[in-house]
Amino acid sequence: MTLCEYKPGLENIPAAQSSISYVEGKQGILEYRGIAIEELASKSNFIETVYLLIWGELPRKEELDAFEHEIRFHRRIKYRIRDMMKCFPETGHPMDALQTSAAALGLFYSRRALDNPQYIREAVVRLLAKIPTMVAAFKLMRKGHDPVQPRDDLGYSANFLYMLNEQEPDPLAAHIFDVCLTLHAEHTINASTFSAMVTASTLTDPYAVIASAVGTLAGPLHGGANEEVLTMLEEIGSVENVRPYLEERLQRKDKIMGFGHRVYKVKDPRAKILQQLAEKLFEQSSGDKYYEIAVELEQAVEEKLGQKGIYANVDFYSGLVYRKLGIPTDLFTPVFAIARVAGWLAHWKEQLAVNRIFRPTQEYMGTHNASYIPIEKR
Repeated sequence: MTLCEYKPGLENIPAAQSSISYVEGKQGILEYRGIAIEELASKSNFIETVYLLIWGELPRKEELDAFEHEIRFHRRIKYRIRDMMKCFPETGHPMDALQTSAAALGLFYSRRALDNPQYIREAVVRLLAKIPTMVAAFKLMRKGHDPVQPRDDLGYSANFLYMLNEQEPDPLAAHIFDVCLTLHAEHTINASTFSAMVTASTLTDPYAVIASAVGTLAGPLHGGANEEVLTMLEEIGSVENVRPYLEERLQRKDKIMGFGHRVYKVKDPRAKILQQLAEKLFEQSSGDKYYEIAVELEQAVEEKLGQKGIYANVDFYSGLVYRKLGIPTDLFTPVFAIARVAGWLAHWKEQLAVNRIFRPTQEYMGTHNASYIPIEKR
């Protein structure tokens, strides 16, 4: 067997064949099942997009209605899971709470029938329905409050915003959040999706698959970046300080959070849509000084680094939108997870259809024929 060239991080090495999503980085193209993300963001909604990703085609009206009905009536979580979450430390990060809670679902739905379409559908529905409830519940329980029960009369996105603070969101806020979920639902084989696929390839249960993906998403180089973008904007403090701040960071060769992407060499198409959403939100209110800082920073980075293919990515504007919707900063990445569950489940289902356990090789760089040294002679 001839070994392929070693590439750190498996960069550009195909790990699977997939029909779920497509990214073309030089032109800034993102498609779900062949449909452009711009078209889905303007014409579809999150639940319809989830159906498209997981089952491979847009649903008929009766199929979509049935799917949404199932999700609405599986939103509640068992009291034992709530009791478990009440014992989590109040200083714990919500991503750690979500990973633990997602894994715990497997204790209550432990039957594993991966060749049964009904089992797969039930697992999909449970995870899509319950993950938002667990995120919202931990947000309140860590402050000593009882969680807000989901409302069956509200749509997916409106219900999540309602569960955060027991206030029904206005239609614009619910719509914008729904578009945000659609934008984050899937993005080929990124780190968390690959983690999900590796876990799925062992034929474990789907709750372990999602828990492993959540743990991977939690890292600052993946889903955690949008939290750090807001921290950076707050550190800059004013539009006047943007360029001095950028120059100092570049001199130190520090990473500018929210910029650059392993695939996109132009502005992330999702960032374009998120910026439009941010403008709609700020038009409805009194504006946001951090948005003005962000616009100035994007222009300055493009001037300095655009020739290197470094532009704003999806994380750059998402935090500004989430904060305007009343979502706490440390819930930004869990919200990313709520959306990306769709993509993880789509890849889980696709992996099951052609499964072969992942077992990559390595280039051994250590020594050979080393002698054991007794402890008294070391």
